[in-house]
Amino acid sequence: MTPALEAVLAEAGLQVTPGEFLSLVADAAKRLAPPHPDPAGYFTPDQRAALTDVGLDLRPHRAADDRPRARTVVAHAVLRDSAMTVAEAARRLGVDTSRIRHRLGVGRLVGWKDRGSWRLPAWQFAGSGVLPGLEAVLAAVPADQPALVVAGFMTTEQEDLPVEGDRVSPRDWLLAGGDPRRVADLAARLGTPA
Repeated sequence: MTPALEAVLAEAGLQVTPGEFLSLVADAAKRLAPPHPDPAGYFTPDQRAALTDVGLDLRPHRAADDRPRARTVVAHAVLRDSAMTVAEAARRLGVDTSRIRHRLGVGRLVGWKDRGSWRLPAWQFAGSGVLPGLEAVLAAVPADQPALVVAGFMTTEQEDLPVEGDRVSPRDWLLAGGDPRRVADLAARLGTPA
């Protein structure tokens, strides 16, 4: 199984060994699939709406649910593995680490604390800079939305964002030169009932 997993990881562009990836999956499984029979009970109604909007399954556990839950755990592990440290983000942007921490503090970058250290999802970077329009989009995200919800939104195709007739993710929309205000309008609705 290891050679096949190595091939999949390499094809996906993930710079992690199979053992490290499986460790990330195990960690994500513990975080995302707690033994609680009703995971929705952990969240407020607005948080539940935001999490289900980006594809998380919060129904009580049933044996038939194991496959979708496995997909969610793997998606979380990939997101965590592809996220950058403060030092990596600073090198990419050509700035000091204090600038990255400042941007996190004022909402110009998004991240989460993982074992005491910041992790910054890769979706918000493009080339040697940040995603075009990022600041406008992040300013519109409700303050109660976790970084993982924002990452899910930014990387999920949205029917309100067509490029050449195809639905694209907010990230792809911005990379294609789309108006950041359209993404900001959608982002402002994160956590609100549809």
